[in-house]
Amino acid sequence: MKNRLVVISGCSGAGKSTLLAELKARGHVVVEEPGRRIIAEETAGGGSALPWGDLAMFLRRAIDIALADHVAAVEQKGWVFFDRGIVDAASALEALTGEPVLRPLCMTHRYHRRVFMAPPWPDIYVTDTDRKHGFDAAVVEYHRLMETYPALEYEVLHLPKSTAAARADFVLASVDGMNAAVGRSRAAS
Repeated sequence: MKNRLVVISGCSGAGKSTLLAELKARGHVVVEEPGRRIIAEETAGGGSALPWGDLAMFLRRAIDIALADHVAAVEQKGWVFFDRGIVDAASALEALTGEPVLRPLCMTHRYHRRVFMAPPWPDIYVTDTDRKHGFDAAVVEYHRLMETYPALEYEVLHLPKSTAAARADFVLASVDGMNAAVGRSRAAS
């Protein structure tokens, strides 16, 4: 297994966290979304690095946390599933500020070449204390990510609009199947 670090990305409110909870229940290592952790810390401490406060500061912190998560995950055994990653935060910061952070960071800190994208799913979308933006903003984010990941040479697979268990089955079959195919092609050469 060459690269075991798998990103679950896509539209906000489209079931990523629920899918990751299912993968964790099946014994896999999961890494919580940096944004949710930052919001909890900033809210508890009265900070302003929040998406609705200082968005650029929030995104810079998300990049730092995602980088640390990536480094720590390399030491794990087996699959490690991320609720978003470096690409998500870096692409948002670059879109917001124009700072050229995306390629330098994301070409040196790679994930598994297959990224799983949660498509917009209005039937399950809800706002909450951490997700204050509306569905339209979530769809804009999704489209940005759908352009960004392939531009960074990732293969994007859309998650089915299904149960968490069915989505987990899909993810695991996709990454396990790809690694089996790579192993067979190496053995044949």
